[in-house]
Amino acid sequence: MTNRGKIAVGGVAAGLLLWWLTGSFLIAVAVIVGVPAIAYLMLDPSQRRRLRRVTRKELGR
Repeated sequence: MTNRGKIAVGGVAAGLLLWWLTGSFLIAVAVIVGVPAIAYLMLDPSQRRRLRRVTRKELGR
């Protein structure tokens, strides 16, 4: 299984766990989408550029 597949499975598992714990699907989705978005926005511009460059390089562009 690829790293992206493992991350996707982990995200689904986290979403199901949060859904079960909170009882609200929207809260679980907000946490799963919000945490990485906030982490990305906390990076300074040079770190964001480096992250985008590495991602493109891994895709073979």
